Amino acid sequence: MFGGLGCAGWGGLKTDHWFYGLFHSVPDLITLLLPGGGRVTPSLGPDAPGDALYRFEAPELKAVNHRLDGVLWPRSAEAGTPEQPVVLLEVQMFSDPGFQHRLAAQSFRFLQQHPHVEHVALVVVTPHTRQRLGPARPPLPLAQFWQQVRALSLEELSQQENLDPMLALLTLPVRPEAELQASTQQILERRPDLLSAVLPIVIERLKDQTEAQIMKLLGIPAKDLLHTRAVRDWFEQGRQEGEAQGEVRGRAIGEAAVTLRLLNRRCGPLSQATTARIQALPLEQLEALTDALLDFSGPADLTRWLAEHSG
Repeated sequence: MFGGLGCAGWGGLKTDHWFYGLFHSVPDLITLLLPGGGRVTPSLGPDAPGDALYRFEAPELKAVNHRLDGVLWPRSAEAGTPEQPVVLLEVQMFSDPGFQHRLAAQSFRFLQQHPHVEHVALVVVTPHTRQRLGPARPPLPLAQFWQQVRALSLEELSQQENLDPMLALLTLPVRPEAELQASTQQILERRPDLLSAVLPIVIERLKDQTEAQIMKLLGIPAKDLLHTRAVRDWFEQGRQEGEAQGEVRGRAIGEAAVTLRLLNRRCGPLSQATTARIQALPLEQLEALTDALLDFSGPADLTRWLAEHSG
């Protein structure tokens, strides 16, 4: 989710840190995703202001070794209220038929570990509605659980007119490249303070563009920004992360190829969904799976391992 949100499966785009940083910096953004809307923190920053409605955490559910993408706690009442519930946030950027099962298990595990919570809401952010996130015919308890989830399609959100700049910001990872310039300029015209949130995702989307080209796309004169330390730090960080991710991803692709060959011998032909899920695993989990599969006796062992280790 942010750790297992599998954004690499969405066109190779690594948006996990971006979403995490965005909700960490602006926890009240979650109020715009709940029924009835709400308000957001007026500006980005490392710490939420004293009048923020929510604070953000990403707790690990140690009993099952899963980490929730985010939990947003209302500052006014830790147990939540009907108007300001405790919000469990998940960002799922690739199809995964086991997602609904895992979300239900994680959500109830969270409630087990926090019995004082009285009002809770679940928000799932997805790139579009065409993803397969559960079985075609879910059992009744799972179907009832999913009906309580607020599923937000970024594609559908991007098609709405006169979006709040914060909501428009959320859509940048899925907008066609041809729309990026107009979208980012509209955001920055209304909210110049969102530059530090816009830059990382634009740099990630346009890795082949130079600094000057990206500044032009954003509609901001380079002379106004290239001497700003914060902006140059974003570019430098983007380069370093891109190089590091490229190296790690290259190793992961190689490891995934070896692991899939071994699994096909051990467990038989794998489905397209299972193959995609394994290819999206980070390098450390791929290496762990390669070790574990030596003890597999069939496809049930693989299904069990993925349920336990790929959150």
